[in-house]
Amino acid sequence: MNKVWTISKRELRSFFDSLIAYILIIVFLGLSGFFTWLYGSDVFFVGQATLQPFFSIAYWTLFFFIPALTMRMISDEKKTGTIELLFTKPITDWQLVLGKFLASLELIAIALLFSLPYYISVWMIGPIDHGAVWCGYFGMILMSMALIGIGLFASSITSNQIVAFLLSLFIGVFFLIIFDVLANSFTGVTGQFFSYLSLSNHYGSISRGVIDSRDLIYFLSIAFFGLFLAQSVLSKRNIVE
Repeated sequence: MNKVWTISKRELRSFFDSLIAYILIIVFLGLSGFFTWLYGSDVFFVGQATLQPFFSIAYWTLFFFIPALTMRMISDEKKTGTIELLFTKPITDWQLVLGKFLASLELIAIALLFSLPYYISVWMIGPIDHGAVWCGYFGMILMSMALIGIGLFASSITSNQIVAFLLSLFIGVFFLIIFDVLANSFTGVTGQFFSYLSLSNHYGSISRGVIDSRDLIYFLSIAFFGLFLAQSVLSKRNIVE
């Protein structure tokens, strides 16, 4: 486990050294703050002390930011050849993938941590449902885990960052939009099946303050499956692409 933490610290440090972390945090806070306080269905338009406007925009912001964050994590290593140097060290494929996964999750957690002033400000405006707020943050973390898993898998199968970004978005669209549309288009067992695959349904349930084991299993399964596929691709790195 020490090797995993070492890799995650290395990756997290690279985010800040390359300004990726600063750009992500600033743009994330700027967009979420704008839509939370100033535009459309903001806090003042809703007329109650709630952080739902923030979670609604953060949901879509992370959908685009996480693929941009993960697109280079393995593809760039493959393109520059540094991934072979990494594997000359006593680390396994799983340790490398988990280290990169933790680094991405830590950066997302830092970005969400910097949004706590929004929570405090809304709390000062009026009575707020603290349970719903913390469930919203918890849902953000779970959704981020799933999207990071997808992003790392996309990054592992190509040495082109743009291709990795687009592939991650393409897969994400199925979970965030298409499965939801299909769930509303079918009834019975088929509709229930697509409804279970819809990420928005599971996230919506948690953000309302309802934590169900099925939702936890769903997010953790996507994250694990994405990491498993990424590890499987790396294990075949000696095969000429």
